[in-house]
Parts: sequence; C-alpha cells; structure tokens
Amino acid sequence: MIKSFSIITSIALIFLRGAETKQLSEESSASRILAVAQKMISAVKEADDIISETEIIYYKKGKEDKRYRLTYFYKQNGLSRLNFSRPYPGVTVFYKVGDKKLTVKPFRFLPLKFSFSIYNPMFKSPSGQRIDQADVEYIIKFLYKNIKWIQKRESELFEEENRIKFMFWARDYVENKNLEKYRVLVSKKNWLPVQIERYDFEDTPIETFVFKKYTINSHLKDEFLLP
Repeated sequence: MIKSFSIITSIALIFLRGAETKQLSEESSASRILAVAQKMISAVKEADDIISETEIIYYKKGKEDKRYRLTYFYKQNGLSRLNFSRPYPGVTVFYKVGDKKLTVKPFRFLPLKFSFSIYNPMFKSPSGQRIDQADVEYIIKFLYKNIKWIQKRESELFEEENRIKFMFWARDYVENKNLEKYRVLVSKKNWLPVQIERYDFEDTPIETFVFKKYTINSHLKDEFLLP
C-alpha cells in the first residue's frame, strides 16, 4: 500500500512539474513574442518608405476560395498606394492612414478616378477586412495591441537562423470580436513579416498573407502616392 502511494505521489509530482514547465514555457514564449513585436514596430517606424509585393489567399470552409496579388507602397507620413494585379489588374487605390476616404483609379494610365468611403462594403475583402486593415503597419500594431491575449492564452515561438516563427491567440483584427489563432513568420534580416496565417477558433484557415518581396527606403515621392 505504501509502495502504491509512493508511485501515485511520484506520478502526481511529475504531472505538476510538467504543468509548471508548460506554464513557464508559455509565459516565456509570450514575452519573446512581445520582444519580436517591438522589433517589428521599430522596423516600420525607422523606414521612410516600404514597398511590398503581397499575395493574399482567402479560404471558404477551409478550402482556398480567392487569391489576390498586389504591390503595396507606404510612406511614413501615412500615404499609401495599392497596385492590384489580381483579381483587378490595373486598378490602383490611394488612401492616407487615418482618413475616411479613399480614391480609386480603375485604369492605371487614364486620369479617371473616383472617391469612396473607406467603410464602403465594396472594398471589403472576402474575409471582411477593410482595405486599410491589410497593410503591414496595421497588422504589426494589431499584434502589439493584443499582447494581453498572447500572455493569457497558449502561444509558442521557434527561432531559426534567419527567421522566427510564432503562434498566438487574439481577437480578430477586423471587428475585435472573435478569438482567433495567428501563425506568423518573421525575417530576422528586416524584422518584417514574411507570412501571416489566420485561423478561426476551430483551427479552420481564414486567410494567408504572403509578403514575397520588400523594398525599404526607396525614396518614394509623395506625388507617386497621390491620386
């Protein structure tokens, strides 16, 4: 009987130690994710301008539904430009971070242009995001603002020679309502995201951002970012 009690006690201690180790590991990964997020924010703040070639994959019921390709131009003063190549080849969108209006040029080499509210549902993505919720700066700031969720729930981080991969839970960045899972791949070369995957609570994919190429500090002129 004493021997059985000892075995049970040993198993209980192993379990408790394992639970404690897991808790410490999650707290450690959360703090490391915060440190990476701070480096990502600094990278954006220190860049005068950023150009990124981006592909966005949207899913429906867990299967790929639509695929967008665009080039995103951003300056530190908030001026932004999106050149679409798929599914709207030739369409260009201009806006300034914080403004309530955007301008659309349906034909890149013609002066024709139209002004719309940034909340116009016509400019929402298949997953419901506004056009100003899909840029690098917005996503990085969202990550940083949601650090309290990262600290409360399961998270993980893996560091490789040239990049860092991490996973965390947070409120969705579209309406800040639903709890979702995010997987992020960050380049240690420039501390900008390479890939961001978004999943719902049931671990079903919602969308994937792939940032294929960055050009930083290319001396973009304001005139290029104005309609």
